[in-house]
Amino acid sequence: MNFFLETLRVIGLFLYYLLESLVFLVVPKWKKNVSGEIVLITGAGSGIGRLLSLKFANLGATVVLWDINQEGLKETVRLARRNGTVRVHSYICDCSKRQDVYRVADQVKKEVGDVSILVNNAGIVTGKRFVDSPDSLAEKSMEVNTVAHFWTYKAFLPAMIATNHGHLVSIASSAGLFGVNRLADYCASKFAAVGFAESIDLEMRCLRKFGIKTTIVCPYVINTGMFDGVKNTWPHVLPHLDPDYVAERIITAVRRNQEMLLIPRILYVFFALKSILPVKANVLLMEYFGVLDVMDTFKGRPKKE
Repeated sequence: MNFFLETLRVIGLFLYYLLESLVFLVVPKWKKNVSGEIVLITGAGSGIGRLLSLKFANLGATVVLWDINQEGLKETVRLARRNGTVRVHSYICDCSKRQDVYRVADQVKKEVGDVSILVNNAGIVTGKRFVDSPDSLAEKSMEVNTVAHFWTYKAFLPAMIATNHGHLVSIASSAGLFGVNRLADYCASKFAAVGFAESIDLEMRCLRKFGIKTTIVCPYVINTGMFDGVKNTWPHVLPHLDPDYVAERIITAVRRNQEMLLIPRILYVFFALKSILPVKANVLLMEYFGVLDVMDTFKGRPKKE
């Protein structure tokens, strides 16, 4: 390999990719058609999972709903069918259990077909200081928020590789990019989810399976009840997010094959600053925006009896 020629090639492509990204800031990419795709969404019984299910169904996709909450699943199915969706299938599945994932995945393949869009959305949060968090909850955070992705990828990715067609969607969090006080186990799980999705994306590129796309979603707090009670100092700058708006942004990102989606957009600035500023300066900014104390008023979803 000639060092000079290879360096010129890399510089040329680097500048081209930068220009391409700037062009797409002004001229949006075309949106791919998801009609006829089989979309599996974990955590589809409520929140963002339910909204994504309904929006994919409205676009003509066959939706496969997974959740541990049977009543929530029934309600999502009811809403989908009320909107005229016929191709909706629901399954009770505990995504934290490997054998449960494999068992239900085999059932889906037999009854519906090969999943072509996989949305790993299911998640939980403890919201306690790490030393006060029970070991079982810390383990559960990792099992649901990260390790479950291993098993769903193992179950559905081989068929995508065989056809060189598919889309892997990881609903992570801004807490997968920034450490947050009183969210140690949650941040660990979301950092891991981001790293896992990025690594699998690189695996697909190295295998030259360019038909398999990856979208990693890192939103700030969404008003779904999961983070009820949290507050920051300047909500007009770093607002809590409307669930329908987030779901619509995710659908658009998937249809445009967008690799990373941070919501709101100011997170892109914070993420860039984190990479170049000293730690004390980053901590100062977090203190200014009230992020250091954001979990002090955390309540979360009320526990059912």
